[in-house]
Amino acid sequence: MIFATLASFFLTLSHSLTLQSDIEALQALKLSVDPNMIPPSSYLTTWDFSVDPCDNIGPKFLGILCSSPSNNSKSRITTLELDGAGYDGFLPPRIGTLTELTSLDLSRNRFRGPLPDALKNLNKLTRLSLSGNFFTGGIWTWIYRLKKVERIDLSENCLSGRIPARISKLRRLTQLSLSKNGFSERIPNIDALQKLQILDLDSNMLIGSLPKLPPRLRTLRLSHNKLTGHITSLVNLDHLISVDVSDNWFTGPINRGVLSLPRLSHFNVSFNQFTKMEVNNYFGSGSRLRTLDAQRNHLRGHLPVKLVNFERLEVINLAHNQFTGQIPMAYGQRLGRPWRTLFLDYNFLSGRIPPEFGPVAVRIRGSLANNCLSCPLRIPLCRGQQRHASACHAVTDG
Repeated sequence: MIFATLASFFLTLSHSLTLQSDIEALQALKLSVDPNMIPPSSYLTTWDFSVDPCDNIGPKFLGILCSSPSNNSKSRITTLELDGAGYDGFLPPRIGTLTELTSLDLSRNRFRGPLPDALKNLNKLTRLSLSGNFFTGGIWTWIYRLKKVERIDLSENCLSGRIPARISKLRRLTQLSLSKNGFSERIPNIDALQKLQILDLDSNMLIGSLPKLPPRLRTLRLSHNKLTGHITSLVNLDHLISVDVSDNWFTGPINRGVLSLPRLSHFNVSFNQFTKMEVNNYFGSGSRLRTLDAQRNHLRGHLPVKLVNFERLEVINLAHNQFTGQIPMAYGQRLGRPWRTLFLDYNFLSGRIPPEFGPVAVRIRGSLANNCLSCPLRIPLCRGQQRHASACHAVTDG
């Protein structure tokens, strides 16, 4: 049985349409996977090397697409996209002989070990997705060679080391996701990536300040790192729609220019060390901002009244800061119109709450607890104790 299996794996068809080195690369990949981790209904089960991979229409060789041969040339594998069946194996160096590949997707499996340097030979790739595996090691020796690549997703692996500065040579790149790995050191300047729209570096160990970023960036995710400095440079990125820099060590002000970016819809700066929120004297009718999360910072002063001018704002979280003074009366007029979430708990706000907080607050998700407010417990947002008077006086006197 073992002999028969090996014979079928290494069968060479005399009239094969597929280039023999491509067939051998597929064989090497299947052999690198633990056969006990190939479910009966998975793509790899359909890889039957007694037939030609490119001379097959039907249930054989699922996940494979080929080029159409011209003249007497052989067909080549152009797409290799496996299902997320939990394959446990490694990526063999022979994968680098599939030089006509434009798409490689092995995501949501259990592939492990280092990514082979032979990946640099896949210089026609436009899409590379290896997310959700257990790959280790670095990416600096090969990734910059993929000059035609448009989308790279290496998220949710065990990769480490630095993000190479030469990644800025990938001028066609529109999406780069390296989140949930162990990358460290500084983020290199990548402003040369003129087409990059999505940058996701969440959950690594990156340090230093914000790098120079591409002008067309729409989504920026840098949360759960160790980044420092200010975020003022974001004011130059007019195309930003979503920003998440939460759980870092950023300091200084939350700049008024950032909050006023024309396309910005989601803005999360929570769990940092910002000390001031600047809100433009700005009517906000053109703003698209819907979510503002600045909880757990060191924000001081009075609550920004001008937030009511952001007409599409729905979710506000300013909890666990050091705001003082009264809740602006204008906030009451925005409850439910369109504010539907308002967390102001764990500050040092004082005085009476706006009268609108009573009748409509039952429909509002949020909290005013742990302040210094006169806040009737019959109002849902007021449930939870207020601070002891001594704590309130200490802040007021300071």
